[in-house]
Amino acid sequence: MEVESSKQEENKTMMAQNVRKPDKKRRRRIICLVVISVILALALIFTILGLTVFKAKRPVTTVNSVAVSDIDFSFDIARLRVHLNVTVDTSVAVKNPNRVGFKYKNSTALLKYRGDVVGEVPIPAGKIGSRDSVIMNLTLTLMADRVLANSNLYSDMMSGTLPLQTYTRIAGKVRILFNIHVVSYTTCDLEVSISSRNVTKQQCHYKTKV
Repeated sequence: MEVESSKQEENKTMMAQNVRKPDKKRRRRIICLVVISVILALALIFTILGLTVFKAKRPVTTVNSVAVSDIDFSFDIARLRVHLNVTVDTSVAVKNPNRVGFKYKNSTALLKYRGDVVGEVPIPAGKIGSRDSVIMNLTLTLMADRVLANSNLYSDMMSGTLPLQTYTRIAGKVRILFNIHVVSYTTCDLEVSISSRNVTKQQCHYKTKV
Protein backbone atom coordinates (compact mmCIF):
# COMPACT_ATOMS: atom_id res chain seq x y z
CA MET A 1 0.00 0.00 0.00
CA GLU A 2 2.80 2.38 0.84
CA VAL A 3 4.44 1.72 -2.53
CA GLU A 4 1.23 2.46 -4.38
CA SER A 5 0.66 5.69 -2.43
CA SER A 6 4.18 6.88 -3.14
CA LYS A 7 3.70 6.16 -6.85
CA GLN A 8 0.48 8.14 -6.81
CA GLU A 9 2.21 11.08 -5.18
CA GLU A 10 5.01 10.95 -7.76
CA ASN A 11 2.45 10.91 -10.57
CA LYS A 12 0.68 13.91 -9.06
CA THR A 13 3.98 15.78 -8.74
CA MET A 14 4.91 15.07 -12.37
CA MET A 15 1.49 16.16 -13.54
CA ALA A 16 1.78 19.38 -11.54
CA GLN A 17 5.21 20.07 -13.07
CA ASN A 18 3.90 19.38 -16.57
CA VAL A 19 1.08 21.85 -15.95
CA ARG A 20 3.47 24.56 -14.65
CA LYS A 21 5.89 24.33 -17.62
CA PRO A 22 3.32 25.41 -20.24
CA ASP A 23 2.19 28.22 -17.92
CA LYS A 24 5.75 29.59 -17.65
CA LYS A 25 6.30 29.37 -21.39
CA ARG A 26 3.02 31.11 -22.03
CA ARG A 27 3.87 33.92 -19.64
CA ARG A 28 7.27 34.42 -21.29
CA ARG A 29 5.64 34.57 -24.69
CA ILE A 30 3.10 37.09 -23.49
CA ILE A 31 5.83 39.26 -21.91
CA CYS A 32 7.91 39.10 -25.09
CA LEU A 33 4.90 40.05 -27.22
CA VAL A 34 4.09 42.96 -24.89
CA VAL A 35 7.68 44.26 -24.98
CA ILE A 36 7.85 43.97 -28.78
CA SER A 37 4.49 45.71 -29.14
CA VAL A 38 5.61 48.61 -26.92
CA ILE A 39 8.87 49.00 -28.87
CA LEU A 40 7.03 48.96 -32.21
CA ALA A 41 4.46 51.46 -30.90
CA LEU A 42 7.18 53.84 -29.69
CA ALA A 43 9.06 53.51 -32.98
CA LEU A 44 5.85 54.28 -34.89
CA ILE A 45 5.11 57.30 -32.69
CA PHE A 46 8.65 58.70 -33.11
CA THR A 47 8.49 58.12 -36.86
CA ILE A 48 5.15 59.94 -37.15
CA LEU A 49 6.44 62.84 -35.03
CA GLY A 50 9.65 62.97 -37.07
CA LEU A 51 7.66 63.18 -40.31
CA THR A 52 5.08 65.68 -39.07
CA VAL A 53 5.55 67.80 -35.96
CA PHE A 54 9.33 67.50 -35.73
CA LYS A 55 10.04 67.30 -39.45
CA ALA A 56 13.23 69.17 -40.31
CA LYS A 57 12.50 72.50 -42.00
CA ARG A 58 14.87 74.76 -43.85
CA PRO A 59 16.08 77.88 -42.06
CA VAL A 60 14.82 81.06 -43.69
CA THR A 61 17.49 83.65 -44.51
CA THR A 62 16.41 87.20 -45.34
CA VAL A 63 18.45 90.29 -46.14
CA ASN A 64 16.88 93.14 -44.20
CA SER A 65 19.05 95.91 -45.57
CA VAL A 66 22.17 96.68 -47.57
CA ALA A 67 23.76 100.12 -47.33
CA VAL A 68 27.02 101.81 -48.22
CA SER A 69 28.36 103.30 -45.01
CA ASP A 70 31.54 104.70 -46.57
CA ILE A 71 32.89 105.24 -50.06
CA ASP A 72 35.99 107.20 -51.02
CA PHE A 73 37.01 107.56 -54.63
CA SER A 74 39.72 109.64 -56.22
CA PHE A 75 41.66 109.54 -59.45
CA ASP A 76 45.34 110.47 -59.61
CA ILE A 77 45.78 111.80 -63.13
CA ALA A 78 49.55 112.27 -62.82
CA ARG A 79 50.15 108.69 -61.75
CA LEU A 80 47.12 107.24 -63.55
CA ARG A 81 46.01 105.56 -60.35
CA VAL A 82 42.59 105.05 -58.78
CA HIS A 83 42.09 105.28 -55.02
CA LEU A 84 39.02 103.42 -53.84
CA ASN A 85 37.58 102.52 -50.44
CA VAL A 86 34.08 101.05 -50.03
CA THR A 87 32.35 99.73 -46.90
CA VAL A 88 29.04 97.86 -47.18
CA ASP A 89 26.79 97.21 -44.17
CA THR A 90 24.48 94.21 -44.50
CA SER A 91 21.79 93.08 -42.08
CA VAL A 92 20.86 89.40 -42.46
CA ALA A 93 18.09 87.66 -40.50
CA VAL A 94 18.15 83.88 -40.08
CA LYS A 95 14.94 82.26 -38.82
CA ASN A 96 14.78 78.70 -37.47
CA PRO A 97 11.25 77.31 -38.09
CA ASN A 98 12.03 73.98 -36.38
CA ARG A 99 10.83 72.89 -32.95
CA VAL A 100 14.42 72.14 -31.98
CA GLY A 101 17.56 74.28 -32.01
CA PHE A 102 19.66 74.90 -35.12
CA LYS A 103 23.45 74.94 -34.65
CA TYR A 104 25.57 76.57 -37.34
CA LYS A 105 29.34 76.46 -37.86
CA ASN A 106 31.90 79.19 -38.40
CA SER A 107 31.31 80.79 -41.76
CA THR A 108 32.30 83.79 -43.86
CA ALA A 109 30.41 86.53 -45.67
CA LEU A 110 32.03 87.62 -48.91
CA LEU A 111 32.03 90.79 -50.97
CA LYS A 112 32.60 90.20 -54.68
CA TYR A 113 33.39 92.42 -57.63
CA ARG A 114 32.69 90.86 -61.02
CA GLY A 115 33.19 87.37 -59.60
CA ASP A 116 36.37 88.13 -57.67
CA VAL A 117 36.40 88.10 -53.86
CA VAL A 118 37.40 91.60 -52.75
CA GLY A 119 36.30 91.53 -49.12
CA GLU A 120 35.27 89.13 -46.38
CA VAL A 121 34.10 89.05 -42.79
CA PRO A 122 33.89 86.00 -40.46
CA ILE A 123 30.58 84.76 -39.05
CA PRO A 124 31.22 83.00 -35.71
CA ALA A 125 29.45 79.75 -34.89
CA GLY A 126 26.25 79.93 -32.89
CA LYS A 127 22.85 78.46 -32.17
CA ILE A 128 19.32 79.57 -33.02
CA GLY A 129 16.62 78.38 -30.62
CA SER A 130 13.36 76.71 -31.48
CA ARG A 131 11.28 78.97 -33.78
CA ASP A 132 13.63 81.83 -33.05
CA SER A 133 15.51 84.31 -35.26
CA VAL A 134 18.98 85.82 -35.20
CA ILE A 135 19.97 89.08 -36.87
CA MET A 136 23.53 89.30 -38.17
CA ASN A 137 24.90 92.78 -38.84
CA LEU A 138 27.86 92.38 -41.17
CA THR A 139 30.33 95.04 -42.29
CA LEU A 140 32.17 94.23 -45.50
CA THR A 141 35.16 96.38 -46.41
CA LEU A 142 36.43 96.31 -49.96
CA MET A 143 40.10 95.38 -50.36
CA ALA A 144 41.35 98.01 -52.76
CA ASP A 145 44.37 96.06 -54.00
CA ARG A 146 42.16 93.21 -55.21
CA VAL A 147 39.78 95.57 -57.01
CA LEU A 148 42.52 97.56 -58.70
CA ALA A 149 43.82 94.37 -60.29
CA ASN A 150 40.58 94.04 -62.25
CA SER A 151 40.71 95.66 -65.69
CA ASN A 152 36.98 96.51 -65.57
CA LEU A 153 37.39 98.95 -62.68
CA TYR A 154 38.28 101.99 -64.76
CA SER A 155 35.29 101.64 -67.09
CA ASP A 156 32.96 101.11 -64.12
CA MET A 157 34.33 104.22 -62.43
CA MET A 158 33.82 106.27 -65.55
CA SER A 159 30.22 105.06 -65.78
CA GLY A 160 29.64 106.09 -62.15
CA THR A 161 28.33 102.69 -61.05
CA LEU A 162 30.17 99.97 -59.19
CA PRO A 163 28.67 96.44 -59.45
CA LEU A 164 29.16 94.46 -56.24
CA GLN A 165 27.82 91.22 -54.84
CA THR A 166 27.43 89.97 -51.26
CA TYR A 167 27.55 86.24 -50.62
CA THR A 168 26.67 84.52 -47.34
CA ARG A 169 26.80 80.80 -46.62
CA ILE A 170 25.54 79.40 -43.31
CA ALA A 171 25.95 75.65 -42.67
CA GLY A 172 24.65 73.81 -39.63
CA LYS A 173 22.57 70.93 -38.37
CA VAL A 174 19.21 70.16 -36.80
CA ARG A 175 19.00 67.11 -34.54
CA ILE A 176 15.66 65.27 -34.82
CA LEU A 177 16.22 61.61 -33.88
CA PHE A 178 19.45 62.02 -35.90
CA ASN A 179 21.51 64.91 -37.28
CA ILE A 180 20.18 66.62 -40.42
CA HIS A 181 22.67 68.92 -42.15
CA VAL A 182 21.38 72.18 -43.62
CA VAL A 183 23.18 74.78 -45.76
CA SER A 184 21.68 78.19 -46.53
CA TYR A 185 23.00 80.49 -49.27
CA THR A 186 22.22 84.19 -49.77
CA THR A 187 23.45 86.24 -52.72
CA CYS A 188 22.69 89.92 -53.32
CA ASP A 189 23.61 91.71 -56.57
CA LEU A 190 24.19 95.42 -55.95
CA GLU A 191 24.81 98.53 -57.99
CA VAL A 192 26.53 101.26 -56.02
CA SER A 193 26.39 104.86 -57.24
CA ILE A 194 29.75 106.54 -56.77
CA SER A 195 28.31 110.06 -56.90
CA SER A 196 25.38 109.57 -54.49
CA ARG A 197 27.25 106.94 -52.43
CA ASN A 198 24.32 104.61 -52.00
CA VAL A 199 22.86 101.38 -53.38
CA THR A 200 20.75 102.20 -56.43
CA LYS A 201 19.78 98.61 -57.28
CA GLN A 202 19.52 95.45 -55.21
CA GLN A 203 18.40 91.92 -56.07
CA CYS A 204 18.78 89.04 -53.62
CA HIS A 205 18.59 85.30 -54.21
CA TYR A 206 18.09 82.61 -51.59
CA LYS A 207 18.86 78.89 -51.68
CA THR A 208 18.80 76.17 -49.04
CA LYS A 209 19.97 72.55 -49.16
CA VAL A 210 18.99 69.82 -46.70
